[in-house]
Amino acid sequence: MFLKMRQILLLSFSVVILSSCSEYQKVLKNEDVKAKYDLAEKYYDEGDYKRAKRLFEQIAPKYVGRPQGERVMFFFANSYFQTGDYYLSGYQFERFMKSYPKSDKIQEASFLGAKSYYELSPAYSLDQTDTDKALAKLQTFINTYPESEYFEEANSMARELTTKKEKKQIEIAKQFNKLGEFNYPILISAIKALDNFISDNPGSVYREEALYYRIEAATNLALNSTEKRRKERLEEALSSYNNLYRYFPDTKFKKKADNLSEKIQKELSDYNTTSDSK
Repeated sequence: MFLKMRQILLLSFSVVILSSCSEYQKVLKNEDVKAKYDLAEKYYDEGDYKRAKRLFEQIAPKYVGRPQGERVMFFFANSYFQTGDYYLSGYQFERFMKSYPKSDKIQEASFLGAKSYYELSPAYSLDQTDTDKALAKLQTFINTYPESEYFEEANSMARELTTKKEKKQIEIAKQFNKLGEFNYPILISAIKALDNFISDNPGSVYREEALYYRIEAATNLALNSTEKRRKERLEEALSSYNNLYRYFPDTKFKKKADNLSEKIQKELSDYNTTSDSK
């Protein structure tokens, strides 16, 4: 009895699916714009964004300048977003905002457009063009709609993307530092990159790391400098050590930083001894 009921349910479900597919294919090939609009909206309301998107794609040009055009264009853009086609959703939301700047949906379109580029943001090690675009759009949204229901989410996404960009910057600086172990002049580039990072990102979660690696780069550069520059660079390295403790007295790099400080102090003490003997 149970098996028979299951077979009946499966058969009924199959009939519904086949009927739906048949209706979709029929309307898709039809020239009736109204029929496409009605079915697209039905699919959209049911969450079948893939089919809705295909139908909206066909009818969107037909509704330009018509009363339903605003509705069609928003649904069309959001269908792209809901199916994960973020390049096109970003583009379509931009078009919507330009076409309907006074729409009741303008705030949501601005947020979803920015979120489209957020979703496109790649790993920190890759090109960050889409990250930059997402940050610009998120910042515009945050500045324009501070009372929006999407404000906190937009802020959270902006912070995440900012941290990602900082991660890329600090990793580049650390790479210079690593290369400098085999080619000491590169350490000058490492120090410059770290100085720029520290100056440009005062609130970064990577600030402590940047301050430590500046000590490391400055110490290695000083120890491998000519006699003419050695003392000056040792003093600069010691200054970097003091900066780390000024901002992070309980630094997680304490052991490594203190070891570097001992090397610096030992080298500087030789200069003091020489000076005293004179």
